[in-house]
Amino acid sequence: MSNILISGAASGIGAATARLFHARGWQVGLLDIEPAGLAELASELGGAWHAQLDVVDAVAVQTALAAFCALHGGQLRLLFNCAGVLQCGYFEEIELAEHARIMQINVLGLLNMTHAAFPYLQATADAQVINMGSASGLYGVPHLASYSASKFAVRGLTEALDLEWARYGIRVGDLMPPFVSTPMLVNQRFEAPVMRRMGVKLKAEDIAAAVWQQAQSAAVHRPVSASFKLMYWAGQLSPAWINRLIMRWLSRD
Repeated sequence: MSNILISGAASGIGAATARLFHARGWQVGLLDIEPAGLAELASELGGAWHAQLDVVDAVAVQTALAAFCALHGGQLRLLFNCAGVLQCGYFEEIELAEHARIMQINVLGLLNMTHAAFPYLQATADAQVINMGSASGLYGVPHLASYSASKFAVRGLTEALDLEWARYGIRVGDLMPPFVSTPMLVNQRFEAPVMRRMGVKLKAEDIAAAVWQQAQSAAVHRPVSASFKLMYWAGQLSPAWINRLIMRWLSRD
């Protein structure tokens, strides 16, 4: 039976993904820094394995991975790096500590999880890592500067590891959705102009379905939503200045 370990599992995309994979017969492991939502979801899923975790804490990450994988013969079929944070606003008006927190959770946390997972992935046939990327990793998005930077890092790491870990038979890919209606986005005090222009049309369940598709795929990047797929593929073919022009228009006040 396949198993999946999900960071950022207590709500939003992580929780929707856990529900979908559990319903389809997978053994699900849940990790999150927020204990109440984590325990509630674990109970909903019939007592699924769960542990409170700050993904920035490398030692705690190693302990959590070892504990979950010990229940599955030291194997891990799928790691879903979903933990992440977002702060919208003008770059200079956001505290430096908040910019640093975004980079620590979205980048360092993902590095910690992926590095600790390697021996268990290596021991598993058809193993895979799916990273929570973003449309913001295609071109830098105003009012989401540090978040966008973090997703560029996710994109680069994904591409590099998919090539590097091919020798172990481990696939690495990411999801690249535009804005998704999750608590992280809904609770923002600042609405970036690009959000108003593009709209927030995706639900957490839409991304969970994309995770399921990616789990059966060798794709490196999975753009999500018809509109962003068009932008993504156009961006692969058009000059960089075209992408900049589009982003400038989308981000106008």
